[in-house]
Amino acid sequence: MLRRFFAFVARHRARVARLSIVLLVVLVAVSSSAQEGSLVAPILFMAGLVLIGVATVGRMWCALYISGRKSSELVSVGPYSLTRNPLYLFSLIGFAGVGLATETVTIPLTVVLVFAATYPGLIAAEEAHLRKTFGVVFDDYCVRTPRFLPRFDTYSEAETWVVNPRIFRRAMLNALSFVWLAGLVEFFEALHELGLIKPLFQLP
Repeated sequence: MLRRFFAFVARHRARVARLSIVLLVVLVAVSSSAQEGSLVAPILFMAGLVLIGVATVGRMWCALYISGRKSSELVSVGPYSLTRNPLYLFSLIGFAGVGLATETVTIPLTVVLVFAATYPGLIAAEEAHLRKTFGVVFDDYCVRTPRFLPRFDTYSEAETWVVNPRIFRRAMLNALSFVWLAGLVEFFEALHELGLIKPLFQLP
């Protein structure tokens, strides 16, 4: 049952991600931070911006290597030489950054817990497909490259790399989603302060 669920999520991960973003925006719209007015709030916000910056650049870096190759070639250089799932790693960093930009601890912690509960199974489902597609080549890649947390002594990169501009451009726009989400967080905070939207509850 769980295997079917993770296989379904793997096939529809873009839609699942969009739904998660909608739920996050709704939560931000109806809540406020209990840290407002304290020194903790700007510290959380700045930490969030740093993570968002890392995630945005990281996802663009991944897109540079994977664009147009995802189904036809096993990419094992650049960010994919550090970890087998750099896109998921940078996505986690980005969503955690957006969570911190809300100036709460609850939202980023929830993001991390949801990720920890769902993505290992999703990654396993995708790796089963890659193993079926690439066989021994993928097994060798798994031996030398960690599944999630990066290993920097394995880093390698190509001297030159051919990129599909159309796919890369679309991936760059997707990578900027974290920046736009941070802007939405600030927009709703301004609406709260102006009294145009009344928060239903506070989050620590």
